[in-house]
Amino acid sequence: MENCIFCKIIKKEIPCYQVYEDNLFLGFLDINPLNLGHTLLIPKNHYQWVDEVEPYNVYWQTARKLSQAIQIATNCLIVSKVVYGLGVNHAHIHLIPKYENDDHIGGIHPNNIKNLNSAEMTVIAKKISDSVSQL
Repeated sequence: MENCIFCKIIKKEIPCYQVYEDNLFLGFLDINPLNLGHTLLIPKNHYQWVDEVEPYNVYWQTARKLSQAIQIATNCLIVSKVVYGLGVNHAHIHLIPKYENDDHIGGIHPNNIKNLNSAEMTVIAKKISDSVSQL
């Protein structure tokens, strides 16, 4: 789609902190992270909704693999997989690491954004990317 920000990221027209890429999917850090390592996994083909993504099972298997890499890289307790379906009209799965005492008590609180600078984002992106290659 011409005006889709995620399609522009896929085409490398807009930079991102990339952590994963294969022929079907792209993973990159959320620029408004809810926790260190908060990643978005998107299909390279434009689908509006996660339920439309094909191959659907491969999408979720990739989300699981990337979640494992995030857990290795960040030493978090678990990685929550969240599909809001809103915000950007391009299918995306939020992979949000959960930490003990992380200010997201009782779930994920979408307004509890962490302020990370470019250096911090670069370091965690590399750690996650390196962890993917270990799997």
